[in-house]
Amino acid sequence: VLDSQYGTYVWPCAVVLAQYLWVHRRSLPGKRVLEIGAGVSLPGVVAARCGAQVILSDSEELLQCLQSCRSSCLMNCLPHVPVLGLTWGRVSPELLSLAPIDIILGSDVFFDPKDFEDILTTIYFLLEKNPHAQFWTTYQVRSADWSIEALLYKWNLKSIHVPLHSFGADKEHLASSSMPGRHTIEMMIISLAQSEGT
Repeated sequence: VLDSQYGTYVWPCAVVLAQYLWVHRRSLPGKRVLEIGAGVSLPGVVAARCGAQVILSDSEELLQCLQSCRSSCLMNCLPHVPVLGLTWGRVSPELLSLAPIDIILGSDVFFDPKDFEDILTTIYFLLEKNPHAQFWTTYQVRSADWSIEALLYKWNLKSIHVPLHSFGADKEHLASSSMPGRHTIEMMIISLAQSEGT
């Protein structure tokens, strides 16, 4: 049953991003990973189970989502994984005190266009603090009118498209959903435009 809080549902984007992490699992041990907008935290849980040092986060105002993060950790024998309230676009003490990060994860965070700039503001802040980090994100194509290209340019970010077939996520059972509508999933890696070595 789809919960009224869409952050408490495992969307196809989370499954696709989890598949990307699984395919790259040998590179994850010791990596410092932050999942934003984590909800039920499937990608973060997979990263943690593969040996990454993971921090899960969702909006500090979405207490049910933060509880879902904690529950997912307990159900997956990951009681040590911290859960933080981080609200996109808001500089908070929690955001300022984050330890260094290698990878930021976000599945289907580009859901509502009104949040796009807040998300990229937060990503830019994190990448400025961690210039060699990358933002691995999956999103569902919901409208041809929705684009983050101008915002990427504004925030001096670049993106690389990652074809789903390159990590076995183009299979119908992975990127599909029983919900009505179109379910085209895309993946990209976002980094600082002037960053070297990423």
